[in-house]
Formats: sequence, structure tokens, C-alpha cells
Amino acid sequence: MTAVWAAAALLVIAGCSSGGGAGQERGRGAASSPAASPSEGGSPSPSAPPAKGSVKVVSTLTEGLNSPWGLAALPDGDLLVSSRDEGTITRVDTDGGKKTVVGEVPGVAAAGEGGLLGIALSPSFASDHLLYAYFTTESDNRIARMFYDERKPTGQQLGAPDTVLRGIPKGTIHNGGRIAFGPDKMLYAGTGETAERGLAQDKKSLAGKILRMTADGQPVHGNPDADSVVYSPGHRNVQGLAWDSENRLWASEFGQDNWDELNLIEPGKNYGWPVVEGKAGRAGYVDPVAQWKTSEASPSGIAYAEGSIWMASLRGERLWRVPLAGRELAAAPQAFLREEFGRLRTVISVGGDKVWLMTSNTDGRGAPKPGDDRILQLEVA
Repeated sequence: MTAVWAAAALLVIAGCSSGGGAGQERGRGAASSPAASPSEGGSPSPSAPPAKGSVKVVSTLTEGLNSPWGLAALPDGDLLVSSRDEGTITRVDTDGGKKTVVGEVPGVAAAGEGGLLGIALSPSFASDHLLYAYFTTESDNRIARMFYDERKPTGQQLGAPDTVLRGIPKGTIHNGGRIAFGPDKMLYAGTGETAERGLAQDKKSLAGKILRMTADGQPVHGNPDADSVVYSPGHRNVQGLAWDSENRLWASEFGQDNWDELNLIEPGKNYGWPVVEGKAGRAGYVDPVAQWKTSEASPSGIAYAEGSIWMASLRGERLWRVPLAGRELAAAPQAFLREEFGRLRTVISVGGDKVWLMTSNTDGRGAPKPGDDRILQLEVA
């Protein structure tokens, strides 16, 4: 595989959307102009990216994936993909797109928007070979880690799951599911409120939150409550996590009837759901940095590359470029690949202008075409 694609570093995360009063992952929607705009009172810094960017589809790496959800880049550049409904993890060779089943995660109970969701590599993967997964069981959502042994036969390369965090509420919808290790080597997870709105503001619940924990699932210094893994409350359904060049955490979130959000996450801040949705200017709650009409986005995974957040959209069927100037927007978000590849689930950056993008048309909400689902190789600017 090429050296540039082998320099893999997982920066992102992503997920299922819900829309309208029914609160379900959204289907196809009509396009309209972005509702997001640069924040007032700020001006782009000298290092801000240009107002207009570009996306080039270099190639289709692989096709024929079933309900793909999580995506992680191995140190040699190959990719691991989780299947929400099958509960399996597959390795994709980035030299030619060959797919090899690594193994099945035991205990996955796929139903609705639940199943085998986000995956992430241990920060010490080169030495400990640990793969982390967020998945739905018969009783909860949980995070477990498994030893990945490439020397074993195909389909038998995953060790028994070691649960690091259990008891995240589950539901037919709004299970969250994105996990990622941050620059601090702590494990972050985005959860959903399972359509039980009150859980997002319930300090005792892990639902509707962003969580931060050690690799063993324990609370860490710097969390708002020293005895809790809760990092921020007031979320409806977080499915995208990424860090910018200054190690600031960003998260994408599904709204209900009006506004989907991109938020800058700070510990202990309250992001409003269900009290507010979108930019409300209400004391005690943090407004999103950018917002979109729900027909334009239904955001899933996000990644940071070339000075911008790149946000995959499900119902919106497009890839959003969100140029940043520090904590604010450098320019209005720009849409690419509109309705070209259907629903877009996960995007990860692997250095420079190189990005992998994964579609999500076989999840029961899309309109699959021959070859779905697929992974695309992109160059972005």
C-alpha cells in the first residue's frame, strides 16, 4: 500500500440520525441553503483555510459492505470496518480492496439503530493489539476491548470481549455509538438519549452524553465530576467526534424537527437537549458553532483535515466542509457529493489531504444501488 495512506491516525468518529417527530433516522430529503454562518464578533485567523474548498473522489476502494458503521485505520494503512447488523469486523486491504472477515463480536443484539457501532484502536495498538468496540446487547449499550491477532485463521482473529464500560441505556433509536481516543489518550464516546428525552439532562444517566474515560473505562482527572465518566450533558444523539489541530473536541449531533448541530465540546458545559435545539442564545446552554436544517444533514461521522471539519450526512446525502478559524467558522459550510453516493456514514482522516469516506445505504433507511455499501478514497482541500 502507498506510504501516504499507511500513515493512519484515526481522528474521527459517526452514526445514525433521527428526524422529524418520529425521531427515526431520516430518509432522503430536499436540499436547501445552509443555515450556518461565521460567528459574529470573530474574524478568520491568518491560518484559517480558504473560504472555498474542494473534494476529489480518487477511487472506490471496496464495495459490497453490509450495514457498515465504524471505520478504523490500522498502522499499516489497512482499514477495519464494523457491520452494525452482522456484528462482524472486516479488514479491507487498501492496496486492492480485498475484504477479510476478522471475526464476530459476541453478544451483539442488532435491532433498529442498535448493533455493532463504533470501533477504535488502542493508542498503544502497535504493542497491545487491542481493538475497542461500542455495541448494543440485549440489556444495554457497552464498550469492550478485544485482542486482535492477525496470525490466527480468518474469522477467528478476535479475542473474547473485555467489557470496560456497561450500562449505557439502549433503545430502538438514538444509541449514539461513536468512540475515539483523544490526543490525551483517553477514550471518548458519544451516546444517545434512546428517545427518552429526560435522560439527556439526567446527571445519573449515561444517555445523551459525551463520555470520557481511561482505557480501562474509569473516570479521569479533568472530568466535571471526579467519580463520573460524563464529560458533557444535553445531547440528543452524538455520532461524530474529532479533534482539531489545537486539540479542541468537536461533535456532530442530530436535531429533531429543526436543527442539526456541530458543537465545540468543553467539559461540564450543557448542550441543551431537550430544552433547546440549535442556536437559542439561552443562558446556561451552549449554542452550536454551526447548524443545518435536518433535511440537509442528519450528521454522522466527522473528521478534521486541511483546517476543516468534514461531516458525513445521512438524510442530507452529502459531505459538508466546515472551515474553522479557531473556535469559530472561517466561512460558511460548503456541501460536496450531493446525492452522488446516497447516505454517508463515516469519514476518517489519515494525514494531509487524504480521507476515507464510507456510505450507509444498506442500513434499512437508504436506497441501495449495485455495489453498496462502499468506501471511497478522497483528496480534500
